[in-house]
Amino acid sequence: MNVPDQTRTVRTERGPLTYTLTRKPVRNWNLHVRDEQVLLSAPLRVSNLQADLFIQSRAEWIFAVQARQKQTARHPLDPMPRTECLQILSAALERMLPVVSELGIARPQLRLRKMSSQWGNCHYQQGYITLNVALAGCPEDLQDYVVLHELVHFLHHDHGPQFKSTMTRLMPDWWIRRRELKSYIP
Repeated sequence: MNVPDQTRTVRTERGPLTYTLTRKPVRNWNLHVRDEQVLLSAPLRVSNLQADLFIQSRAEWIFAVQARQKQTARHPLDPMPRTECLQILSAALERMLPVVSELGIARPQLRLRKMSSQWGNCHYQQGYITLNVALAGCPEDLQDYVVLHELVHFLHHDHGPQFKSTMTRLMPDWWIRRRELKSYIP
């Protein structure tokens, strides 16, 4: 039985809270806040009142997540000329090559491309890395993280424990940089 989604609003101490209720043939409640939208999926048997009470009971958490999402809003990057991107990202590669030299990683060919969903990728069999031109607009420490990430893929082709261990040894704060990078739009 398909039940159409409902947009509902409940009163809370901090004001009205609007959410989308989706009923599914599931056992558990699932509450998500995405792009500041509140999404609740619930079992088919759940009444509107039960759903409203559930949202009201989680209101403080919802408002906290929405506030955090506003603070970490993604920043679009201004496009720049390709020659400038090449100069900036080549410098990042130069900074990171000495870090991996002890591991036997040879200088890869650097290619640039506009990408919509990733910052870079490694083609270890062909000996080159491709970086997103938008990366040139990011802070230098984030450029270094992406370049090192791609260079480490020459040793470890997946993101398994060995990859993470090598990243941690070479750049102990890599996971902080990765998290910061998520605030930029590729």
